[in-house]
Amino acid sequence: MKSFWIRIILVILVVAGWYWWKTREEKIKFVRYDEFGIDMPVNYRIHGIDVSKFQKDINWTAVRQMKVDNIRISFAFIKATEGITRQDASFKQNWDRAGRAGLIRGAYHFFYATRDPLKQAINFQNIVDLQSGDLPPVLDIETSNNQPAAVIRSTARIWLEEMEKAYKVKPIIYTNIHFYETYLGDEFDKYPLWIAHYYQKEKPSSSRSWLFWQHSDMGRVNGIRTTVDFNVFKGDSAALAKLLIP
Repeated sequence: MKSFWIRIILVILVVAGWYWWKTREEKIKFVRYDEFGIDMPVNYRIHGIDVSKFQKDINWTAVRQMKVDNIRISFAFIKATEGITRQDASFKQNWDRAGRAGLIRGAYHFFYATRDPLKQAINFQNIVDLQSGDLPPVLDIETSNNQPAAVIRSTARIWLEEMEKAYKVKPIIYTNIHFYETYLGDEFDKYPLWIAHYYQKEKPSSSRSWLFWQHSDMGRVNGIRTTVDFNVFKGDSAALAKLLIP
């Protein structure tokens, strides 16, 4: 009987030690950088931003050249389209200049479940010419427009499948944890996830694995006069390279 309880105690100690080490290793450390205007999660090595016409005229060379300690902007998600007809007025300029400055580029589409998903896919393809070295296309899906989850899933799936046919890569989904768990769920777990989670000092809390984390919408960077969204990539440069269009 005594040996039984000893084994139980040893198991508890092993589990407790494993949990302590896991949480210790994964705890996010934030450091305040006045140059960026925000607290940065320094556990991650690869940092990026996402922009649209609201960032106005961007000096992409200045964005790329800014470096504080070991932190610099390596990638940028750029808004391309919205719905079935809208195209971001700054997309082409941002896309060309970000590429020339040497940043890794990604293009995203703001999706409406109330609009024809095939027409939304065509809208994106009409202006986005993804090349080798670019990030996969991104589905920005964050509003339900009073549609049931079944409609949101079916329309989103059509857009994603069209993108995969066109660009031969698995598209990225951008959303927040609540929207993902409420409307999308495990049917979309095969897609890389870019998760929005800010105003709270911890990493996104979800059983769903993610690759990109939008951790702030109040960042500052040289070359952009407005505030801008900041992101990190969960992985090293080799993992990021593997994600890019070949």
